[in-house]
Amino acid sequence: MATTELTATTFEQTVVDNDIVLVDFWASWCGPCRQFAPVYDKASEAYPEIVFGKVDTEAEQALAGAAQITSIPTLMAFKKGHLVFSQPGALPQDALTQVIDAVVALDVDAALAEAEHAGHSHGQPDEG
Repeated sequence: MATTELTATTFEQTVVDNDIVLVDFWASWCGPCRQFAPVYDKASEAYPEIVFGKVDTEAEQALAGAAQITSIPTLMAFKKGHLVFSQPGALPQDALTQVIDAVVALDVDAALAEAEHAGHSHGQPDEG
């Protein structure tokens, strides 16, 4: 599966509707973003069950602001609608694969329950 262009309109729905969503925040003028693009595209073909989204921070400035993007490229990973990974910088192929495998292996329900049990919950009610 190829990458999917995400916009302010489709971003939240995509994250909520899919088990795992990776998001690459990029811009056309950004050299490291252009270097990371083929690495990201290649990974999207290796993991067809995962949604690989891309957000053009120039076209989607409000979305990039809402996501608190301060440098690009920034890779975010969502699992079951929860942000589980966020890191700026262009990752090499093996590092990207490690991130993807870790997200796939992560038991997000157990992690959330553990965080809640430890009192780290910020008391944000479920939307929806």
